[in-house]
Amino acid sequence: MNTAPQQNVFGLTATAFATAAAGLPGGRERALWVYREAWRGLRLPAELPTLWRTVFDDAVPEPLRQVEETTAAGTTVKCSVRLSDGLEIEMVRIPMRSGPEGAETCTLCLSSQVGCRLGCAFCETGRQGLVRQLTTAEIVGQVVAARRLGWQPRNLVFMGMGEPLDNADALIAALHVLTDTRGLDLARERLTVCTAGHAAGIARLAALGWRRLNLAVSLNATDDATRSRLMPINRRTPLAELQAALVAYPKRRNFALGVHWCLLPGINDSRADAARLAAFCAPLGRVMVNLIPYNPGSQPLTRAPEPAEIERFVAWLQEEKLPVRCRTPRGRSIMAACGQLGRPTESTASLP
Repeated sequence: MNTAPQQNVFGLTATAFATAAAGLPGGRERALWVYREAWRGLRLPAELPTLWRTVFDDAVPEPLRQVEETTAAGTTVKCSVRLSDGLEIEMVRIPMRSGPEGAETCTLCLSSQVGCRLGCAFCETGRQGLVRQLTTAEIVGQVVAARRLGWQPRNLVFMGMGEPLDNADALIAALHVLTDTRGLDLARERLTVCTAGHAAGIARLAALGWRRLNLAVSLNATDDATRSRLMPINRRTPLAELQAALVAYPKRRNFALGVHWCLLPGINDSRADAARLAAFCAPLGRVMVNLIPYNPGSQPLTRAPEPAEIERFVAWLQEEKLPVRCRTPRGRSIMAACGQLGRPTESTASLP
């Protein structure tokens, strides 16, 4: 009788699954069939013998509640999910438009930690502190849970609760699972890792040599004093070190580094801020500045910017020849927008 802890099929690549199944009836060929069928049906095959089920399980985070916000851009859905130890995290379905007729697809925003230790001043999750890291199976399990809900995400972004590169071991393992051709087989260019500026983690991603893996950095200030106040990680990794790590990141021909700028009125929205942002980006190659209007949370750092203030800052960036895309706030009313995850909402609907 197997006494070792069960291994979750959704936390393993096909090769790792086959290795763990060594000694079970059917050998490697049977193991790879089981793996493919598990991903095809999002569960272990029903006819799998009990002996296999003593070694593997297919549990994923349990969807509990969801809230929705519908706008002209589509319906944003935030879903609270419960982990096996009773802790909760949140994932978000973000509507997207694609194709010549503007058909709606979606991006799934994934969490990588319960809470976060970085303590960024504009982020709700950081106020919790770090409770614990998610396992590989819990990260990948959010994708499985979303698909069981009927969501069919076209893109995955690791910018939910937690700093992904603060949990680099589980994150990188999850990237291997998600892109395994014998499993979910997601294209690497459909995955984006967003970081607050974890230079050592960026170096680990670079070491993978995956030129098609997207990377985005949450910058928000270009002088060390302001950035250290907004984002304490800057005290460990100042801007010059972060810039060097981004320069070294491998880039495909059409790669554009995402540079996220949370526009904070009175803090980082001046003409000088725009000029310094251009100077920071100059050696990075092709970039795309994602301008994110501040989403006030339970303890506002400042107010949300007015449309005229957003337009003014966009114009300054364009004067600096920086490509810029202004992100339309999605999910702000349900605490699902950037920087708002990790706090309960007043209006929730339990899932059946």
